[in-house]
Amino acid sequence: MSFASPFQRIAFLLLWGICSLSVPGYAQGPIADNRLFNYSEERKEGFGMFPQWVSVMRRHQGDLATPENCPVNLCKVPEWLQFIASLRGRGSREQLIAVNEFANRFRYVLDQDNYGRSDYWAIPREFLTLGGDCEDFAIIKYFSLRQLGVSPDALRIVVVQDTNLRIPHAILAVYAAEGIVILDNQIREVIPHTKISHYVPVFSLNERNWWMHLP
Repeated sequence: MSFASPFQRIAFLLLWGICSLSVPGYAQGPIADNRLFNYSEERKEGFGMFPQWVSVMRRHQGDLATPENCPVNLCKVPEWLQFIASLRGRGSREQLIAVNEFANRFRYVLDQDNYGRSDYWAIPREFLTLGGDCEDFAIIKYFSLRQLGVSPDALRIVVVQDTNLRIPHAILAVYAAEGIVILDNQIREVIPHTKISHYVPVFSLNERNWWMHLP
């Protein structure tokens, strides 16, 4: 299939969507080390409490990169798609490290500065153009791994309380075959959740469910 312009190619790839193939190295079912930060959890259904996440899923699914919303001098969507393509077929650990490093190169910018509001969850195209804050880093990592075929069952965006800084924070938890690992814009490495002691999980979610975390 040929495309008249790079933006038509981007539009096709985004509309093509995110595959859900089984990918070796990521958990496809329960794992032994499944108590995130050693907290119990209760699975919930329905996203009525999370309109921002519902908006992200809906807007990203129908998103089209155009010269108007993705200026060539700012937009990194083509670079992102090429980066994702370069990771296909590689090992899960290598993919996680690369995705974390790629996302963490972008600028940390407050929602107020980007969008004129205190809390806005950006879709990948918006983050790739403007940067973002903690949940936006977690979202781009989530959808990067989904583009690589990782099941949503192996991924969760987690809102935690950072007990060091005493502020809410968002990270991505990945349920890998060897256990849960954390992708965080505040930590350079991809590390096991057991190595982090200053995060208290409040809730986590993916495309299918959300979880309340309990001591």
